[in-house]
Amino acid sequence: MKAVTDADFEAQVLKNDKPVLVDFWAEWCGPCRMVAPILEEISKEHGDKLDIVKLNIDENPQVPAQYGVMQIPTMNVYQGGEVVKQIMGAKPKAALLRDLAEFL
Repeated sequence: MKAVTDADFEAQVLKNDKPVLVDFWAEWCGPCRMVAPILEEISKEHGDKLDIVKLNIDENPQVPAQYGVMQIPTMNVYQGGEVVKQIMGAKPKAALLRDLAEFL
């Protein structure tokens, strides 16, 4: 999965033709580490329909502040430059696939 930063967020996410799931995470976050391999699998299986990227909130504080991300893991799906779905907390793969079904 690709990492995005405050600097390239607009180009990589907001201006993307496909829906983009942004995983807001940090090194010290245990649940973030649990969900990362699941998102990696979903990215491999559905990468043609949905881009999945990671944004480290410690290294890139502007975007999380702009979108009111108060807890992690938070996963926002952006489509057409807008947040169209927000998923909070670590979930098993089946639950994430259900949450993302409309984009896959």
